[in-house]
Amino acid sequence: MASKSFTLDDLKRILLGAAGVAEGVDLDADILETTFAELQYESLALLEAGSLIEREYEISLDDEAVDDTITPAALIAAVNRQLASVDAVAA
Repeated sequence: MASKSFTLDDLKRILLGAAGVAEGVDLDADILETTFAELQYESLALLEAGSLIEREYEISLDDEAVDDTITPAALIAAVNRQLASVDAVAA
C-alpha cells in the first residue's frame, strides 16, 4: 500500500469544508507560516478540521496535535507524523 501524505492543498480543502474562508483571506497566498488566528480560523473551526482529517485519513489526532499547532505548516507536519506512524505499524 502506498503511503499517504498530507499536503497544503489537502489542508486548504479541509479548512474550506470545515469553516469556509473569511472575507479578505487568500488561502492561495503563501500561508504555511501564517498563524491560524491571522487566517481567521478559531479553535472550533480547527477542531472541525481535525475531525475531518481524522475521518478522511483514518488516523487519530490527539487534542494537542490540533490545539498546539498555530500555523498550517505545523498542522501539516503533525498529520504527516501520525500518518508515518500508522504506516510504520502497518509495515
